[in-house]
Amino acid sequence: MQRKFQDLLHQYKLELFHSQHDKKSAEEISSEVLHWTDEALKQKISYHFNKLPDASRAEIISMINSYVREAVLPPVVEKIVKRQVLLEKRTIAMEHLLTQILETLGNEPARAPR
Repeated sequence: MQRKFQDLLHQYKLELFHSQHDKKSAEEISSEVLHWTDEALKQKISYHFNKLPDASRAEIISMINSYVREAVLPPVVEKIVKRQVLLEKRTIAMEHLLTQILETLGNEPARAPR
């Protein structure tokens, strides 16, 4: 029984490795990350002032907003989305491992208590 569980754990580790390092999987992950990053960045972000700023402050705030949305935000969002996609892949592999463990336990003949 212990050997079966070791084999299942080894298969889980291999599945994780291949899902994160295989060329095809890396391309799929990259395209999925770019898709979700684009979706997140297309969302409208607005800010509200309690008092109306004067024209020069409004222009500065608009420039800062544009810079952040175009230069700072995309790599940050991309890293967050990539981490989320990899965690989803890991969760799917863990679910597969748990299913195999439960099937193994269900197929094992019942032993008499000592």
